[in-house]
Amino acid sequence: MSAHVSIHSFSQCPASELKRIRYVLCDIDDTLTWQGKLPAEAYSSIEDLNKAGIQVIPITGRPAGWCDHISRMWPVAGVVGENGAFFFSCHHSDRRMIRRYFKDEEERKEDRIKLNQIQTDILKAIPGCRVAADQPYREADLAIDFCEEIQPPLDSTEVQRIVEIFEEQGAQAKVSSIHVNGWFGHYDKLAMTRRLFAELFRRNLEEEKSECLFVGDSPNDEPMFEFFPLSVGVANVMAFNDQLVHPPKWITKSPGGAGFAETADRILEIVFSQENL
Repeated sequence: MSAHVSIHSFSQCPASELKRIRYVLCDIDDTLTWQGKLPAEAYSSIEDLNKAGIQVIPITGRPAGWCDHISRMWPVAGVVGENGAFFFSCHHSDRRMIRRYFKDEEERKEDRIKLNQIQTDILKAIPGCRVAADQPYREADLAIDFCEEIQPPLDSTEVQRIVEIFEEQGAQAKVSSIHVNGWFGHYDKLAMTRRLFAELFRRNLEEEKSECLFVGDSPNDEPMFEFFPLSVGVANVMAFNDQLVHPPKWITKSPGGAGFAETADRILEIVFSQENL
C-alpha cells in the first residue's frame, strides 16, 4: 500500500458527502458475503437501499450463471460480472433481460481455447490449486481457486505464480479474496460499470461519480477504489494492505456482509434524517 495513503473509519465520513448518494456499487464475495454465506443483514440492506430509491449494483468476479440469477432475483438495478466481461439487468415488469458483453460470442470461444491451455499450465505448475467450482457457469474468464474450497489455502507466493502464468501468456489476471481470475481483453470492473451507466441510466459515470459509493474488499476492486471519491473497504480489506496501491478512502469496523450493512445503515440514517427536516 502507498505509504502516503491512510484509510479512515467510515463513521467519520461526512454526512454532506453521503446525503448525495444515489447509487451503491459493491463487490460480492467477502463484501456482501462472509465465510461463504450471504448474511440476512446484508441482503436486507440491499432491499432497504432499493426501497429508499438508491440503486444497488453488484460488481463482481462471479460467473454469468450466478449473475443471471442475481439480476433476476435480487432487488438490484443490474450486475457487472466476471470482473467486467459483461453486465446483466432484468426489467422486472416484463422479465426482459438485458445482456451486454465486452466481447462477442465468437471472440469468447476463441479466448476459451487459450484459457484452457493456461488452465493446464497452472494446474501442472501448482498442484495445490484447482479450477473454481463455479467455472462451468462462466462465459469469459478462468477462475483458479486458492482458498474457497482449498485447504489449506495457497500461500501468497503460489498465488502470485498463478498471476504470472496468466500474464506470461498475454492474459490479464486479478486476485480476489478467493480466486485468481484471468481473461483476455482490456477491460475491468470499472470499464463495464461505465457502460452500464451509459446504457441503463443514460449517465456519464465520470459526471455521476460523486453520487456513487463503492464497497469492496480485495485487489480486484482497486480500479473502483481509485476512481470513486467515496470508496469503502469492509474491515477484511486489511488482509491485502500490502498489495493495494490504491486502497479505499474509508473502512468499516465489521468485515464482510456486516461491514456492508454498517455502510448501508449510515447512508439510510442520513437519507431519512434529510426527509424529516
